[in-house]
Amino acid sequence: MIDHNIVLLKAGSVKRHINRIIEKRNVDLQTFLNDIDRQEIILFNLQMAIQNCIDIAAHIVSEEGLGVPGSISEMFYLLQEKGYIDGELSEKMIKAVGFRNLLVHSYGKVEIRQVYEIIHKHIQDLSKFLITILDRLGISDK
Repeated sequence: MIDHNIVLLKAGSVKRHINRIIEKRNVDLQTFLNDIDRQEIILFNLQMAIQNCIDIAAHIVSEEGLGVPGSISEMFYLLQEKGYIDGELSEKMIKAVGFRNLLVHSYGKVEIRQVYEIIHKHIQDLSKFLITILDRLGISDK
């Protein structure tokens, strides 16, 4: 049985990390490229926001017995197959997982210009995941 308190706790963490990213992203690209502290704050919060989305997915997959995923990304396919999220959102979350893996395992290979694009054009994918999951579970986060 899905523990709504766990989902709400993780969702709150995602929101806090996203808000921190939004606070720090509002500079032009050149300022961003030259501000290592800003980059590190954003990278940490991006990693944690994605990780908390992964944790939510893992909790649902496990508690609902949706299958045994062979990878983190596969959890999002299982959520899609069972109607928790649509295909487009599943693909976006799989890309987020791939980026998180790059952050965790190959920090030196992260392209900072790509980070700038992600935080301006794709951060809302994590919010959409939360909204979709909370709605599907009938959970109010207010």
